[in-house]
Amino acid sequence: MKRIGNLWPQVTSFENVLCAALAAASGKKARPDVARFLLNLETEVASLRRELLDGSYQPGPYTTFTVREPKKRLISAAAFRDRVAHHALTRVLEPVFEPRFSPCSWACRKGKGAHLAVEYAGDAAREYPWVLKCDIKKYFASIDHQILNDLLARKVKCPQTLHLAGRIIDGSNPQEDTAFYFPGDDLFTPFQRRRGLPLGNQTSQFFANLYLDPLDQYITRELRAPAYARYVDDFLLFGSSREELKDTLVLIRAKLDTLRLLLHPHKSRVHPVRRGVTFLGWRIFPSHRRLASANVARFQRRMRQLTGLLEARPAIMGWVGHASAYRPASMSGSS
Repeated sequence: MKRIGNLWPQVTSFENVLCAALAAASGKKARPDVARFLLNLETEVASLRRELLDGSYQPGPYTTFTVREPKKRLISAAAFRDRVAHHALTRVLEPVFEPRFSPCSWACRKGKGAHLAVEYAGDAAREYPWVLKCDIKKYFASIDHQILNDLLARKVKCPQTLHLAGRIIDGSNPQEDTAFYFPGDDLFTPFQRRRGLPLGNQTSQFFANLYLDPLDQYITRELRAPAYARYVDDFLLFGSSREELKDTLVLIRAKLDTLRLLLHPHKSRVHPVRRGVTFLGWRIFPSHRRLASANVARFQRRMRQLTGLLEARPAIMGWVGHASAYRPASMSGSS
């Protein structure tokens, strides 16, 4: 694989950092920290750029909070200045890696998204009678820092860019405990390896796609899965035989061992497609799909908690947008 260098001038250009600031501020300009940064935009951009160039930039602490819908998760919010640095890095790295990412990876990519992933899965459900549904256990909390840095270095040979990426990765705040053991580990291995990325970072979304790219390539190129769709840590493989998919599950577990990841034991199994499979909030059948009942119940609970039109209207509009993505299943092709 050809490695790409000389990325640092792109990362640290005034134009890139300025565009990163504007992207990070999108939809958040009323927040006090964002407004303060934008009030002195050129000065703030020049200051951050100077720290990046002289190597003195250090990520700040995170503000954390917990959400419980759809499940309990720790959300970490970086300081706005750090979010600008995150955007500046990913604006340069994403075009480097995007051409080699699998078309079967649907999350946080231009021209992709959850609705198109559901369309793809709906097409596959009409063609294949069996589906292997998998979910990775505590994915973001399990991402191994050394493995992630090595994946970056396979494609990037620019030392300063790799140093910034490593500083952001290693600056991650503590996540859930994931002291899992893998083949070759001794008693202390899980405690000697740094792991975990914060939910909420722009960089975490990109790194999450990069980290599972070896799995995508393995499934599509070596296992030659006839239909495969992954959205972050939730993925489906379709096939003609239950036994074949069970064998595939064994191989996937072994591949994930090399990434120090585990499949969720109760959420990874083979299903007959005729009974439907839940994916990204939809229940997908060969002839149709419908909103998953858990999502409907969750929306109803949320509506009961909201007070007044100003709170309810954005939630209603978001739900309508999600629900209206349904259209009758069609053999529109998949890629």
